Amino acid sequence: MDKLRISEIFESVQGEGIWAGIPSLFIRVSGCNLRCVWCDTPYASWTPEGDNYDISALLEISGNSSLNHVVLTGGEPMLFDAIEVLVAGLKQQGKTITMETAGTVYREMDVDLMSISPKLTNSDPLGKIDEGWVKRHVETRSNLRPLVKLVSRYNTQLKFVVAEPEQDIPEIEALLAEIGEVDPNRVLLMPEGRDSDQLWKSMRALVPIAMERNWRVCPRLQIDLFGDTRGT
Repeated sequence: MDKLRISEIFESVQGEGIWAGIPSLFIRVSGCNLRCVWCDTPYASWTPEGDNYDISALLEISGNSSLNHVVLTGGEPMLFDAIEVLVAGLKQQGKTITMETAGTVYREMDVDLMSISPKLTNSDPLGKIDEGWVKRHVETRSNLRPLVKLVSRYNTQLKFVVAEPEQDIPEIEALLAEIGEVDPNRVLLMPEGRDSDQLWKSMRALVPIAMERNWRVCPRLQIDLFGDTRGT
């Protein structure tokens, strides 16, 4: 029977991206192939936790929810074959599905928004984990083949975590050039951080950068509403 390890399931409003503010059921899959140094959900990546759920149990939860939007997040939900079974079941329920992914794995599924967060050099966990994991992280995040296929196949948004604009913006521009044609309105700049005051200060610095390129500035609404807490 198909199962997924799930770290949390909750209802909230989408906090990030072009569908920010939409009430959604969040299903957070536990397990990740990356180890981003600033990861805000280490309980689904660095130290994965949670229980194994049959897909039928997850579909029962979504079927009992009055919310139409479902966000599949992680961790990295695209790692697991059972995610395809879950997506198919959610579609049969008539749900609108956002898949949140780092873009390192390609799958064919019927999702409405592929929310891709390609990882930049600022994510590298140098000195924070053993060298084997550092090498794996760098090599995996730098593999462009699945990312290019995802962008060409799906309705996408590209959400970049920006820590140091002087370093990160040229890296984003170089990556976009390698991906190919991307709608600028689907390129989102999101400041790194988990404190509301600091995030807004950093976002203001991103405004002229976004305006010059017709990109978007991406808030983290969940931090403003609930703080840096789980289940939001």
